[in-house]
Amino acid sequence: MTEARHRAPSAPVLTDPATWPSSTFTTQVRVLAVRSLKTAFGDRRLVFFGLLQPIVLLLLFSQVFTGVSTLPGVAAYEGYVNFLVPATLVNIAMTTAMSSGAGLLAEIYSGFTGRLRCMPISLSAVLVARTISDSARLGVQLLVTTVASVVLLGFRPTGGVFGVTAALLLTLVVGWCLSWIFVAITTWLRKAETLQMASFVVMFPLMFSSSAYMPLETMPTWLRVVSALNPLTYAIDATRALALGRPSGWSIPVSLAIAAVAALAGGWIAARTFRSPRETPSR
Repeated sequence: MTEARHRAPSAPVLTDPATWPSSTFTTQVRVLAVRSLKTAFGDRRLVFFGLLQPIVLLLLFSQVFTGVSTLPGVAAYEGYVNFLVPATLVNIAMTTAMSSGAGLLAEIYSGFTGRLRCMPISLSAVLVARTISDSARLGVQLLVTTVASVVLLGFRPTGGVFGVTAALLLTLVVGWCLSWIFVAITTWLRKAETLQMASFVVMFPLMFSSSAYMPLETMPTWLRVVSALNPLTYAIDATRALALGRPSGWSIPVSLAIAAVAALAGGWIAARTFRSPRETPSR
């Protein structure tokens, strides 16, 4: 037995992280993003209701506010649905960005991110993979909502295929950048109840104080000023201009610039706070 023990090769002990097989940052992001996508699309019922929700909300808003179509700021769009759909796309991006924080928090609660800290992996790759996978899910939602709006609600994107494609890509970029804000909030708070309240404070005032549902001309003076300072207003105006083939002015570069600043600030905060090991909060 002793002789056999001497002949048997010694197995490598992977206790030192320096001896673990290394992988590139791109590979880490790809593997983690695919894992998140499999989780997101693994539940068919969740996928169905996730795609159905924006269509139902769009149907309700288009019918409840149908009288708005006679207002001067909306009549030029030849129907309130044409005014509403581009704004709804941006709101979907905002909602999906908020879910990026919720998805990351679920992984923190489950202990998945804690296990990753014991592996030779960049923690920034975890955050990038989360935002990329949610952006892919957002792309599916945007495409389905646009097609459903054309087929069911009579949405007529006069900007043509190029205009609609550009509008969807712009919304996708804005949504990806906004997701970094909610990821940063998650890595800072790490508590479900606080995250929900903070997301509510950020999301709903931005949505309803923008040009999403009403033209700026119909708002009170103080709210018009707030809407003009609201970053979502520029994204909505840019999406409308692209989808409907209307003059965009400075809305496209301004919306992209604001989104880039949001992504850089959120990414810096998220990477800084996520690297600090903290205990998993209690539910």
